Amino acid sequence: MSDVTLLIDDVNRVRTLTLDRPKALNAFNEALYDATTEALRDAAADSDVAVVVITGSGRGFSAGQDLAEMQARIAADPGFTPGVHGFPGLIDALAAFPKPLICAVNGIAVGLGATILGFADLALMSTDARLKCPFTSLGVAPEAASSFLLPQLVGRQNAAWLLMSSEWVDAAEALRMGLVWRTCEPDELLAETRRHAELLASRPIPSLVAVKQAIAEPARREIAAARSREDGYFAELMGAQANAAALEEFSRGRSPRQ
Repeated sequence: MSDVTLLIDDVNRVRTLTLDRPKALNAFNEALYDATTEALRDAAADSDVAVVVITGSGRGFSAGQDLAEMQARIAADPGFTPGVHGFPGLIDALAAFPKPLICAVNGIAVGLGATILGFADLALMSTDARLKCPFTSLGVAPEAASSFLLPQLVGRQNAAWLLMSSEWVDAAEALRMGLVWRTCEPDELLAETRRHAELLASRPIPSLVAVKQAIAEPARREIAAARSREDGYFAELMGAQANAAALEEFSRGRSPRQ
């Protein structure tokens, strides 16, 4: 897990977390789950941080779950070492994060790279980026409360298409759906994200927290219930025939069914 790098940068009360596993398209392995969880917890507790931005390095925002690790976990590979926090810990940290959270989707966003947008207060996306929720192509269930958050964000039919089709969605379509707030040219994405983040960060932190909590509080019970349902379906389907076949394709160097 030594290849994992999470870059952390503070400017004008904005903390930018850059997922930095570019060779893996910033896919989350156990160490990156842990590093991001801890970074969010630290930012929540830091009185000098008003806003957090999450983005990725290279051509990916995040390819979601590291499928090699998923396969190792299912196979009970002795070389697989669970993290301290793992996927559940990261979702806990996202759901509880009390300050404004902005995602700058700089490139390919798959799985958690797409469903994390349900927890973002604002999301900006590069015009050349694209995203998808590949759950049906992997033979598994939704994750990260996306079965609740995405219908709230984009409406039932758009959410159904995202979660059922495993099809790519480009930036223009993501904007039309309401999945992202703004689209930007690739070389303008981070500057535009930082401009909006710094504007928010110029406001009093207690006021920002109060606004976010007032918006988020009514959904907390529904988010917890959705996660519980999803976990049950995921446990039932992970390792079953369709999932095993998809992971076998991946292990042979082919992408699972698109």
